[in-house]
Amino acid sequence: MPLPPSVWLRWLPHGLVCLAALVAVLANGDQFSTRYQLGVEFGLLCAAAQSVALVVALWWPLHGWWLSLVATVVAALGARNRLMTGTVPGPNHVVWNGDVPWPWGVPGMVVHALVLLLVALRVRARVSAEVLALTALATWIVEGVIGGGYYSPSGVLAMAVFLGFVLVGAALRGRREARTELVEQTGITAEERARRTLLEERTRIARELHDVVAHHMSVISIQAQVAPHLVADPSEELKENLAGIRQNALEALTELRRVLGVLRSESPEDPDGPYGLGAATGTAPDAPQPTLDRLDALLDNTRAAGLDVVKEMTGEPPTPPYSPGVQLSAYRIVQEALSNVLRHAPGAGATVEIEQRRDGVYLCVTNSASSGRADPSPGAGHGLLGMRERAAMLGGHLMAHPTLHGGFVVSAFLPRDGVRVDSPASDEAYVALPGLVQQMSDLPNVRLILPEAFRKKGRGDVPSLRQPPPDNETGDEKR
Repeated sequence: MPLPPSVWLRWLPHGLVCLAALVAVLANGDQFSTRYQLGVEFGLLCAAAQSVALVVALWWPLHGWWLSLVATVVAALGARNRLMTGTVPGPNHVVWNGDVPWPWGVPGMVVHALVLLLVALRVRARVSAEVLALTALATWIVEGVIGGGYYSPSGVLAMAVFLGFVLVGAALRGRREARTELVEQTGITAEERARRTLLEERTRIARELHDVVAHHMSVISIQAQVAPHLVADPSEELKENLAGIRQNALEALTELRRVLGVLRSESPEDPDGPYGLGAATGTAPDAPQPTLDRLDALLDNTRAAGLDVVKEMTGEPPTPPYSPGVQLSAYRIVQEALSNVLRHAPGAGATVEIEQRRDGVYLCVTNSASSGRADPSPGAGHGLLGMRERAAMLGGHLMAHPTLHGGFVVSAFLPRDGVRVDSPASDEAYVALPGLVQQMSDLPNVRLILPEAFRKKGRGDVPSLRQPPPDNETGDEKR
């Protein structure tokens, strides 16, 4: 199977270098063995060493440079004694030593230039300059200090060639680094542009929400405040209901300001944000986060809406207290669970159990069976998903399921600092559920909503859960 073109192109330079190394063995072998009169064995050994240096320089450029320089110096010093006589026997006749380039023969000069090119491509410019300087020093010592007898000096020509190859390699390396930096900057610019576009879109949504929703909520609040004065001798019940409407409208405005603050925030994914674990809210100063301390106000408001709610609080608040993210999520889970009771179980009573533990807080909202038929709800079924997402975001878990007597239970455990813990206390919420599932497995019109964490606990076999029939009218699906 042929390799893709990209793979061929990636390995093409390596193939060319290996081919050049093979040719260099033959050319240098002739130079060292015949013209330098080093003998076939020693000449081929020096030629092979310099060719191997060229291949080594592909992966270890400095090691390849050292090997190439040492092989050339050894060959040049080995030929020095032959250069003292003035003539050496050639392959067919006597050759005048003055025609022999020394200490750099042409094949060795080309091989070493290629090695320096690879060095300049792989290392910093300062290192390339140092390597070139050391090559010049070695050339000057061999040719100028030690010297030979009769030869054609090639040191100056060799250094000019080496300098040109090093400059070409440094230029190619600089161009490659500039392209890499340009690609990185382009990626950063695109990311910033996308981030700015997202922020602008969020700001536009926030502005539209403020212009539309905030206006209507303000009108509702003002009308609820003025309405008692438009009726002659209004009853106390009417005044209380209108006051409740106004209070709910004001609280909705406060929550809207908090949401608008999140939308306008440049870092909505900040772990210290309103859905994270820290203390920051990403909101305006006049929109504080709800905490567990405000649960009583929430329950009073729910009772005013007609739901009989009982609160059972156990345990002592830990020191230091739960993180703001945990308290906010606990408040929202209770709020959503009570809202579901109001929507789907008219006439039912509810119990809110809160157990404060050292490793986290346990919540349980239970409602009795509905005494009437619930009106069709416009909900999209996102309530339970939202609660489960809040719990999972903090490393906790949430269960929601109907009871044997027609009610509904929402229970959750949130770790203290908003991180996942494997604590016996955090697992207690799962202990009784398999038995409950077994008892309910034969009941019609029942659908249990189990979190993924429970299925991974391995606490016995959970029977197949019945799906509700198409004409299910219990209203639980809207939760």
